Amino acid sequence: MKNEPSEAHLLAQIDLKRLPQHIAVIMDGNGRWAKKRRLPRIAGHRAGIRAVRQVVEACARLGVPYLTLYAFSVENWKRPHTEVRLLMGLLREYLKKDIKTLNQQNIRLGVIGRIGELPKAVQGDLQAALDKTRENNGLRLTLALNYGARSELVDAVRDLTARLARHPDLKIDEATLSECLYTRGIPDPDLLIRTSGELRLSNFLLWQVAYAEIWVTDTLWPDFTQNHLFQALIDYQKRERRYGGLGLE
Repeated sequence: MKNEPSEAHLLAQIDLKRLPQHIAVIMDGNGRWAKKRRLPRIAGHRAGIRAVRQVVEACARLGVPYLTLYAFSVENWKRPHTEVRLLMGLLREYLKKDIKTLNQQNIRLGVIGRIGELPKAVQGDLQAALDKTRENNGLRLTLALNYGARSELVDAVRDLTARLARHPDLKIDEATLSECLYTRGIPDPDLLIRTSGELRLSNFLLWQVAYAEIWVTDTLWPDFTQNHLFQALIDYQKRERRYGGLGLE
């Protein structure tokens, strides 16, 4: 069997001066990971938290400014009630257990999505975590919770309509609409990572990833390690970014 490249070997190939400013991740494959092992789906979600910790710590160590993780979509409410309840419990567990680590690593937590529709207990733990990391100025870790890009655009149009009612002469352009999105104040992702081999965006940051480089791996999320992240960064740095150019020259 071919030996996997070591962490040191991968790190040596990364130019720390050309890191993406913002990495977004669609964390997919927890259920399939559990099914392959004949385990309940919640075991896959719990294993996925270990992958979250690795990626967050690696981004903080490298000096990546922004990391956004697709943690719970608006469509995920359609899953069995028991699974949703357990997912919310895992989220609360993460928020409580990892705050100390986030503070030690100078990581500031953020959240995007329709947060007001989450269970009250989850909202309380989220707010506590946001408050406790508010003064940190290292990696900005954003969790997309009860998030859907189409819902975000609907909410942005509502916000924009309200602004127009107050300021009829408001200029409507891309910058104005961007200011109405959940991600206002955060640069658009440069790199979008998707695990489990699926080739779709799954209603994630549709406006923001217009010019992002996309990196897909067949690896299921619970098996995703910092070395996979390093491989994504190496591939990203080999690409010539065209920002909308069609490459016809």
